[in-house]
Amino acid sequence: MNAIAENLWTMQYPLTMLGVHINRTVTLIKLRSGELVIHSTAPFSPEDVASISALGQPAYLVEALNAHDTFAKEGHAAFPNIPYLAPEGFSEIAEVPTQPLSSPPAAWGDELAVLELAGKSEAKREYVMLHRPSRTLIVADLVFHVTDEAGLGQRMFAAVGLIGGQDQDTAMPHVEKLGIDDKAAFERSLETLSRWDFERVIVGHGDVVETGKVALIEALREAGFLFGQAG
Repeated sequence: MNAIAENLWTMQYPLTMLGVHINRTVTLIKLRSGELVIHSTAPFSPEDVASISALGQPAYLVEALNAHDTFAKEGHAAFPNIPYLAPEGFSEIAEVPTQPLSSPPAAWGDELAVLELAGKSEAKREYVMLHRPSRTLIVADLVFHVTDEAGLGQRMFAAVGLIGGQDQDTAMPHVEKLGIDDKAAFERSLETLSRWDFERVIVGHGDVVETGKVALIEALREAGFLFGQAG
């Protein structure tokens, strides 16, 4: 478990795609109430559940992308008695009961903001979340962050197969671009996102991006989307 900021932690779990280890990031957010929001699912062991519960009261399980159903059943089994929030359509894909993330709990108040990335296909429907106290944006597959310290296979997979040859640490996966049906609607969401106040980005796959806002906007513009101003 890695402490990222006050009341914010991440955990890394093995995940293989096309034979390459890309890992899955789970983000833990402690609200002022002491309740925990568990963002992204994983094959949580009893020891993991105990470690998570030691931080606060597990109260919400969140999956922010329809394509992130890999560990949904395991996550639900580990925390069966708390609300599971996800995009519309996720429940049918993952075969677990969920509530719509489009209607965030009132208990999140001014601590967590939620934005749907409009214009994406049903299979790629994604929400991003802002933890306002730590100025941290949490995304699923909007961008990946693959550094020079990553293994050769992971870097080659990201550069050639996943991110389409973009030579940068933080980039939008090529497969995500293919999941956009309405570019104008997607860019309007990015316009809103660019006005949010954040300084770091936690990605679903890869390391935390501490220069997050600048890197994110640069990556999305490099992918061909025009919107907003960085900073």
